[in-house]
Amino acid sequence: MITALDAARIIDISAVRTHHGRKDIEELVGYAKKYRFINIHVLSCWISTLVPLLADVEGVFVGGQVGFPSGAHTTETKICETRQLIEDGVQEMDIVMNVGKFKSGEREYALDELSSIVALAGARVKTKVIIEINVLSDDEMIDACELVKKSGADYVKSGTGWIPGGANIERIKKMKEYCGPDIKVKAAGGIRSLEDFMSLYEIGVDRMGINTISAIEIIETLAGMEA
Repeated sequence: MITALDAARIIDISAVRTHHGRKDIEELVGYAKKYRFINIHVLSCWISTLVPLLADVEGVFVGGQVGFPSGAHTTETKICETRQLIEDGVQEMDIVMNVGKFKSGEREYALDELSSIVALAGARVKTKVIIEINVLSDDEMIDACELVKKSGADYVKSGTGWIPGGANIERIKKMKEYCGPDIKVKAAGGIRSLEDFMSLYEIGVDRMGINTISAIEIIETLAGMEA
């Protein structure tokens, strides 16, 4: 059984809803210090606020989003957002693929855009591309994983969590089997229980985005099992 600390080291927590502000971010920083979650994601305008709050917290990284949540921003807008995130001190970026272009057959557009963003991030920033599997067929999902691999990103991520759907464990298993060692996989959306977490962990998922309440419950349950 994975330890509570090891579990926290693969969980991203976030405050990325419209109403989230400084108080919510400060609360997440407190949870990250207590439980050692590996990453906190906030909306773009709050990156410069989060950076100093985590300055003395070793091993907890600053996360931001590009093209969130729809992915349908113009490439120029996404590039501008990427530059600003890097300037503000982001350490990890979740980039929403242009799913509409991808599904419309404009896959070179989607690939060129992602490749440009990943190249701009370089080695300084970990990049995770969101493909929104809840609106893709299985074939499209695999094609999207291949596209993300070609972009040079560090991770392919299952979804934003904004589109309805469960934890999609069986579909994420297909992603992981296809991606193999070539690219890491992040699961997000609908992960609510220790059972969900363990199922994804056992198939080799490398990172998970989990809402804060559920993340704390998972970690505290694991900690209780260790006692």
